[in-house]
Amino acid sequence: MHPVPIVYGMTIGEYGKMINGEKWLEKGIQCKLTVILCKNYIHADRQITLPIKPSPNLPNARSIYLYPSLCLFEGTKISLGRGTDYPFQLFGHPQLKAVDSFSFTPISKPGAKNPPLINELCYGAFLAKDASIFSSKESFNLKYIQYAYENISDTSDFFLSNGFFEKLSGTANLRKQIIEKKSIESIKLTWKKGLDAFRKVREKYLLYK
Repeated sequence: MHPVPIVYGMTIGEYGKMINGEKWLEKGIQCKLTVILCKNYIHADRQITLPIKPSPNLPNARSIYLYPSLCLFEGTKISLGRGTDYPFQLFGHPQLKAVDSFSFTPISKPGAKNPPLINELCYGAFLAKDASIFSSKESFNLKYIQYAYENISDTSDFFLSNGFFEKLSGTANLRKQIIEKKSIESIKLTWKKGLDAFRKVREKYLLYK
């Protein structure tokens, strides 16, 4: 919808100011916008304990920190844990090579009445105990989807035919790079120009250190 990266590093107030200031609303219209600043907040602050779930399938901070990376699986045939006790904290598929013999079976649960691959035994990776998620500077990590694509027995229908992966990633480039088995480092290099340009625009709208 907007020329921003998946992880854009702004509060919703800052993001609103950017949408308004850059005239990204339809026909370039601008709204009357007031942002009330939070006291004692800086961008480096991390929220680890959540008072409420922001979504039925985002039950804790770990799922939120993993969400930007695992959300890409919504555009593939891979399960990302809907219908388990650890949504957005694992991934797997019946055809996938397991990490440390991990397996799970999605079932109907509140918030996921008919999850992908329901009642099918899936093999994959369990990320819910990875403490490094909170300390890592990698807010968006390609290693999960790269592993899944390179360790599944049939890649012919890995990406859904409805084009949802392209909607999530913004263009068809990432899908093509994964299919071509490009290295993560080389893929990231193709983002540099766009990220540098975005940071210049973002700088005008940041309200916090």
